[in-house]
Amino acid sequence: MPHFIAECTDNIKEEARLPELFAKVNKAMADTGVFPLGGIRSRAIWLDTWQMADGAHDYAFVHMTLKIGAGRDLETRKQAGQMIFDLITGHFAELQEKRLLALSFTMEELDPVLNFKKNNVHAFLKKSW
Repeated sequence: MPHFIAECTDNIKEEARLPELFAKVNKAMADTGVFPLGGIRSRAIWLDTWQMADGAHDYAFVHMTLKIGAGRDLETRKQAGQMIFDLITGHFAELQEKRLLALSFTMEELDPVLNFKKNNVHAFLKKSW
């Protein structure tokens, strides 16, 4: 953890520049020292079937979710969330000036018990650095 997931309408696939956004978000999360580098993942889910508002215009949206493991205090989560949302809004600012685009972001803290994982990347990164 954390996992950053962007659900995007497919009418902005080229303009969204998600690999660039993911690079910024991953680096920012790693730089906080709050999230372990080996657990950071970003991915996109492109939506080819959707409707927004009245459906009468070329609307677009990006809804992003950050799923994090349990254990960080509220203030730490708020600061990290605001920092990430600032990156998101900065990334999409130019596109939002050109078209109808809704951005939303939420952070979800996963259950501390019902969260199963197995990851050998952490050990790899410790040896590689």
